[in-house]
Amino acid sequence: MTVEPKEGLALINGTDAMAATLAMAVADVEVLLVAADCACAMSVEALLATESAYDEEVVALRPAPGQQASAANLRLLLSGSPLVASHRASHHAVQDAYSLRCAPQVHGAARDLCAVARTTVERELAAVVDNPLVLVDRGEVVSSGNFHGQGLAYAADMLASLCADLAAISERRVDRLLDPARSRGLPAFLSADPGVNSGLMIAQYTAAGCVTALRAAAAPIANQSVPVSAGQEDHVSMGWTAALRTRRCVDDLRRVLAVETVAAAQALELRRPQRPGPGTAALLASLRRRVPRLEADRPLAGDLAAAEGWLAEGGWRTAVESACGRALS
Repeated sequence: MTVEPKEGLALINGTDAMAATLAMAVADVEVLLVAADCACAMSVEALLATESAYDEEVVALRPAPGQQASAANLRLLLSGSPLVASHRASHHAVQDAYSLRCAPQVHGAARDLCAVARTTVERELAAVVDNPLVLVDRGEVVSSGNFHGQGLAYAADMLASLCADLAAISERRVDRLLDPARSRGLPAFLSADPGVNSGLMIAQYTAAGCVTALRAAAAPIANQSVPVSAGQEDHVSMGWTAALRTRRCVDDLRRVLAVETVAAAQALELRRPQRPGPGTAALLASLRRRVPRLEADRPLAGDLAAAEGWLAEGGWRTAVESACGRALS
């Protein structure tokens, strides 16, 4: 490619880098929103929770598209689950914890905000953001403000915030899975031999550390304008800083969801001979091709890194959708 007159300036003087970075972040977050529903479904089964809160008619009473999509995923993933059916008539719990019962509301709100960020990015990718602008038909060169990245900075802030909260609710499910006082019969820290082994205790530490980092990174950047250029550029978006920060947040969210998936998979196996549903069983089988079951203590760094890579590669979704006979939303 040969850069023609003014094209070099156009490449560096607008929002190109912000838009490109956020486009990748939006695409990754959309995948992780589905992964969050999958991890949650495994945790619901493992914790002997109920699927009644995801009822289509109940969820439809709040006309929020993201919430409805997330609940539809959970219904699909839990459909035909012997584990869920095993206690459907039980009164062992009046209501499940919020991290389980309200998952569609939290995951769904994140979906709705991610959709706003996608719209912002798509508009930007179709925009002319150079300055000054050459209006050929009018024969004019106009100094404009299209290069300002405030919309993208706002979108980056939204994505960072939802990454922090998705990770937070996921980590709460991990904590519940590992705590014998709240896990409804699972061994401490999901160890087959608790007391001698620490099981997945340290994995939760990893999740907790990521959540803390994400919360710190969720502070708004779009309102942190610092004037430059002798006051000529007296309000700037800080969008590039925000976009880079958000890209890192996506990675930390993936790490937390990897921890939940590993923990929920271990818990489901500890529930045997009770079995998960077809969708979650496919998810478990897909993970086990990369991460073996924890029988005795071993360093967990390799397991968690493998699970994170597994989530990033996306083959898990194909396996689940094939088992369910329908695409996830």
